Amino acid sequence: MKKTFVLSIVLSLSSFLFAGTKSYQVVFTSTAKIGSIKLAPGEYSVKVDGTNAIFTNTTNSKKFTAPVKVENGTKKFQVTAVDSTKDGDSENVKAIELGGSTTTLEF
Repeated sequence: MKKTFVLSIVLSLSSFLFAGTKSYQVVFTSTAKIGSIKLAPGEYSVKVDGTNAIFTNTTNSKKFTAPVKVENGTKKFQVTAVDSTKDGDSENVKAIELGGSTTTLEF
């Protein structure tokens, strides 16, 4: 009985730790350059892990990591938005504003 109770508490606490990392969805309509990585067009999930942004392709689950500077502002963003410039056939991503938060990811 004690082992089951302790195990359930440990599992409950670990689920809170994993739930703390929120992911955001971004869609690139053309090749996206983020730092030194290139992402193919498609939908990606992005999570912040310390000083890295981890992009996961939602189609094939491939992960890409780029260094990021996290900035917190005073105004909450309503939607997730990508700030980029066109560079030939690709987008050069400068920043991503995370919807529902005050966080901007700068690359």
